[in-house]
Amino acid sequence: MTTCGEMLMEILESYGVDTVFGIPGVHTLELYRGLQRADMRHVTPRHEQGAGFMADGYARVTGKPGVCLIITGPGMTNITTAMGQAYGDSIPMLVISSTNSSGEAGLQEGHLHELRNQRDLVAGVSAFSQTVLRPKDLPGVLARAFAVFGGARPRPVHIEIPIDVFSQPTEGINRGVPVHASRPGPSPDAINEAADWLAGAKQPLIFLGGGTVEAAPEALALAERLGAPTALTINAKGVLPRGHALSCSSFIPYAPMRALMAKADVVLAVGTEMGETDYDMYRKGANPIGGKLIRIDIEPDQTARNYRADLAITSDAGLAMAALNTALEERGVRSDMAAGAEVAKQIRTDSEAEIGEWTVEHEPWLNAIQAAFDDPVVVGDSTQPVYTGNHIYESASPRSWFNSATGYGTLGYGLPAAIGAKIAAPDRPVVCISGDGGILFTIGELASAVEARAGIAILLWNNSGYKTISDYMIADQIAPVGCLEYTPDFLTIAKGFGCEATRVDSPEALSEALKTAHGRDIPTMIEVMG
Repeated sequence: MTTCGEMLMEILESYGVDTVFGIPGVHTLELYRGLQRADMRHVTPRHEQGAGFMADGYARVTGKPGVCLIITGPGMTNITTAMGQAYGDSIPMLVISSTNSSGEAGLQEGHLHELRNQRDLVAGVSAFSQTVLRPKDLPGVLARAFAVFGGARPRPVHIEIPIDVFSQPTEGINRGVPVHASRPGPSPDAINEAADWLAGAKQPLIFLGGGTVEAAPEALALAERLGAPTALTINAKGVLPRGHALSCSSFIPYAPMRALMAKADVVLAVGTEMGETDYDMYRKGANPIGGKLIRIDIEPDQTARNYRADLAITSDAGLAMAALNTALEERGVRSDMAAGAEVAKQIRTDSEAEIGEWTVEHEPWLNAIQAAFDDPVVVGDSTQPVYTGNHIYESASPRSWFNSATGYGTLGYGLPAAIGAKIAAPDRPVVCISGDGGILFTIGELASAVEARAGIAILLWNNSGYKTISDYMIADQIAPVGCLEYTPDFLTIAKGFGCEATRVDSPEALSEALKTAHGRDIPTMIEVMG
């Protein structure tokens, strides 16, 4: 007899799932019965929040959904923060949880792990949440989840199954075949109108967001054809090659880029929410757009949020940019890029000058990472060097720089997300940048990393407190209460978990330590006193 829990694992395998993150519990035993027969790797975090962050890091590197197996009640309340981060950054995540038996649901009789309504709990951090009450419904629900991951804006999906349904038989159930949804293409009329606007533009400007990470060739071809200065959001780093002449890097919230937005006669924004953390990080108000705004997004209503488009194109980013390239080629548009390259160079120069002292303090350490590796994956927490790197760091390829300082902005993300990234790409160098405050949220995941043989390097920026917050408080003439927390001996803690650990006092020493760390199959903590 094949149980519902076993069938679930078989269906996940048919969708190409090869890794799951979870902590076994008495309410998920049947899932693990199925797991022992599947060709999947199970990674055990030390907290369900860690499971969600690991799945997030795995998804960002692979483009595949990160899958979590979570118990009823406290498991779900623990993972909601990670789901919120993934929702904010449009990351595909499948959270499969148990729930109380069908006859116990909603009775509030004090059953183990009882939560009145898990679906309501995750309503704000998921594309949808659905309860499977009959085994025969499971194939359709999973097909719906993977349709979201593959054909719409990817976000977390929650599927809950009562513990009595897990063990029910599945004989005679038609499981169907995996459904792989295609993404929508653009309207030809909208493409032609956009092409006319761009062909006639004297000062075009492009913004590329996280929705373009799978369309780097199309984005590069479009930018070069138009000769347009091109800015990258934080999640789009690497979509244009590092050092490309047209790249304005990620200086969007700074005065030089704001001025350029006001002067541009046509602005093309592709796969970007145009949200605060990229466009108005320092809350100066909405950046002025002087000309026409074309927005391309897979979600129709997104084109009316933050900045309302003059022309909205609902489409997959790659399909739309390919169509635009063709339409512009038909119109004979081909720029020599010289003028756009000069504008982009000036934006980079002027913006770096505006950043000021943070650049001076943090840039050498960020450069040390690039000196150590050609194309590392850099995973960050909300910490000062990450905030600086969000603007000045340039990735060699997409899916290589991401952190929790965007969108939801949670602490504790960096370490478990870096573990997930390393599991996704075991041969690539993976560097986690975390502060002393952030890492204490999830430091127990060092045990998970050792157990999983995840040889990540952890650049621990130790400034003995929540320094970013204290700087803001002092600037606003507020005493920095609660910001100067007790700081433990991190190197001793790391060694206690079975990691390597060292302290460095120069960027050059950091580069060497990173190279050494990459050769290990256990984490290496490298402490920098900030």
